[in-house]
Order: sequence, then C-alpha cells, then structure tokens
Amino acid sequence: MSSKDYLSKARYDELKGELETLKTVKRQEIAQNLEFAKALGDLSENAEYNEAREAQAALEDRISQIENVLTHAQIIESHHSDKVEIGSVVHVKTSLSKTEKVYTLVGSEEADMSAGKISFKSPVGHALLGKKKGDKFKFTTPAGEADYHIISIE
Repeated sequence: MSSKDYLSKARYDELKGELETLKTVKRQEIAQNLEFAKALGDLSENAEYNEAREAQAALEDRISQIENVLTHAQIIESHHSDKVEIGSVVHVKTSLSKTEKVYTLVGSEEADMSAGKISFKSPVGHALLGKKKGDKFKFTTPAGEADYHIISIE
C-alpha cells in the first residue's frame, strides 16, 4: 500500500504505543505459550500448540499492519482554513432537519462515526472535501440522496 494514512498526532502515538507493546510484551507471552505447548508433546494433535501458533500469526499480522500505517502516516494538524480539508471540524445541517451535526474529517484508520470522526474517503467525507462555509452539497446514502449545508468550518 503506497497511499498515505492520515492520522492525528494522538492516534499516531497510540499506534506507536500499541506496536511497542505487541513487539515486546505480547511476543514474549506468545513465545512462552509456544514453549509450554511444545513441552506437552505430540505437536500434530496439540490444541494448545495450534492455538499459540494462530495467536502468533494474528499478532505478526497486526504488527505488520501497524508498521505499514505508521510508515505511510501523515500527521494531520488541526487548522483553520476557509475550505474543508483532512483535519477540519465541519458543522453541517441537512435540508430536512434543523439539527446541526459536527464531523471531523480524518483518515480511514481513525474513522469512528459514533465520535463524529468520518473518513475523507466516505461518501459524506468525500463530498465535504474542498467545500466552503455556506456551500450546499449532495451525496448518495443507502436511504437516498442527502442534501447538506455547511454552517461553519474549524
């Protein structure tokens, strides 16, 4: 994967911490589990050994995934701009509702709809990119087309 992963500084630091824990503590735990399972004897029918090997494979996959993300990471800074960019906090309203929604545009690795963090690659995120305060835009949802109006950009 050669595309950039956009991350906040906090998420970048969180992933670095997770990577360090996986490489040290978790690898050691799995190595001990493998040694214990090997000591039980016949590896061909040893459920503990097979389970430890699967855990090791999953751990190495996660380590590889995090290393890849960190290698391609670009830290997004909170900034004030007159147009929506990755890292922008955008206040919007739909044409059907008077309720304001607040979205933070983030990279895919950090997206969390329940926290209002949407990926710039998502339909609404993609539609927001480059827009300015006051702009109206549409995008397609599973329920149909949605009309939005940008109230403000932080």
